[in-house]
Amino acid sequence: MMLPFASLAVFGLALFSHVSATILQNGQVKPTNYPDTRIDLTDYSFQTYPANASEISYKGRWDSKHVSWWSAPGIKFGYTGQTVAISFGNLTSDGVLVGYRIGGLDWMFTNITAGATHLLVSPDTPGSNLTGPINPWTFELRVTNWAYGVQIDAVHVDAGEKLIKIPDFDRRIEVIGDSLAAGMYTSYEGLSSWAYGLGAGLGNTEYSVTAYPGICAADQNCWGNPRGQVHQWFYTSDTSYRASVMHGDNPEPWDFSKHPAADLVVINIGTNDNNKANNVSTEEYIDALTKIIQGIHGKWPKAQVIVMSLWLGFYQSGNTYLPNAPEGWVNEIYQMVKWFNSDDYLRNPIVYDGVTKKTSRSGKKAKPFVHYFNTTGIMQHNDIAPQWHPTDVGAIKVASHLQQFIRIKFDWDLYATGPEVFHDTLYWNDQSGY
Repeated sequence: MMLPFASLAVFGLALFSHVSATILQNGQVKPTNYPDTRIDLTDYSFQTYPANASEISYKGRWDSKHVSWWSAPGIKFGYTGQTVAISFGNLTSDGVLVGYRIGGLDWMFTNITAGATHLLVSPDTPGSNLTGPINPWTFELRVTNWAYGVQIDAVHVDAGEKLIKIPDFDRRIEVIGDSLAAGMYTSYEGLSSWAYGLGAGLGNTEYSVTAYPGICAADQNCWGNPRGQVHQWFYTSDTSYRASVMHGDNPEPWDFSKHPAADLVVINIGTNDNNKANNVSTEEYIDALTKIIQGIHGKWPKAQVIVMSLWLGFYQSGNTYLPNAPEGWVNEIYQMVKWFNSDDYLRNPIVYDGVTKKTSRSGKKAKPFVHYFNTTGIMQHNDIAPQWHPTDVGAIKVASHLQQFIRIKFDWDLYATGPEVFHDTLYWNDQSGY
């Protein structure tokens, strides 16, 4: 039984012209009346930093105009004082929801107005008068939705105060995927996705989520995405309508030389390729997935790669539920991973450039660097939402299992020991007599 993951991505794409919309959560309307944080810049006396200030660290993919792309991109910096405001450029998606926080405290949310300045931290912000152990105070902002973005114009603190550059963490992880990784239909989309939860939940790890709903691995139109990840991963922007308006047919290639290499890349893509409506053959899919891995090895020769098996939901069979895994190219993906780790391949690996479309031999012997992560058994049918994507709990389960796989496989310690990762997932019962 083929489940319509990608057909629902079309529905999501149809909503792009309206940032604000009613969100149904378990059949009930979810509150979206977040605080209006807009201010008149002339009413304040600020120390102002431009978007290209060295103190501001950009997380994920941002273009040369400081416009964000893909899922859960963000900025981070340290600051003195108790005030942080940000001016957003006109290329911001008007009304886009962002999450932001100070230190390791809870995420707060607000809708951003294009061309406006928003006061995000003040003496009235909960926790802003606390001290340690995070010193200096850090500010982090993340865009929640994969289809929209913000443009940073300037960052402001109180007159006499300053921004502080926060050094990057030593570990880096990249996730490449489609709607399942982007967080489609989870409560806070990108900030509720398993990909974000994996990176943030590892702790002391830089992470980037290069994922977009409806996209195929194969380089063809899938559910409104004009290109596949075998092409688009090499570019700064995603495959959204927003990108086509801003960049047309000339998107900015991602300059890998100007950004630190990932230590670990997790790939979960193929659900849309596997949908018969997109007419991607097994050979075309495996060829695209192979080239993505060869591209990673060409750009980041020391990176380890994890290829996840696909999950395609569940169907009811008699008095129970069964997974659609047999239709997910299970054997083909596993055989591809084995080929990458064969002596014949590792003696002289092939690398691929998604911009020039050229493949070549690297000329350098490699050690095994491709690993297989079997997702079977992690989620049950109730971990898949009615729109055929993981629920918040399903996303947490995937992230948690991947963290343990990474800890065991690569000896990565888990450093997240308190700061909030997922927001609005505090489910509990504190009534003893019932």
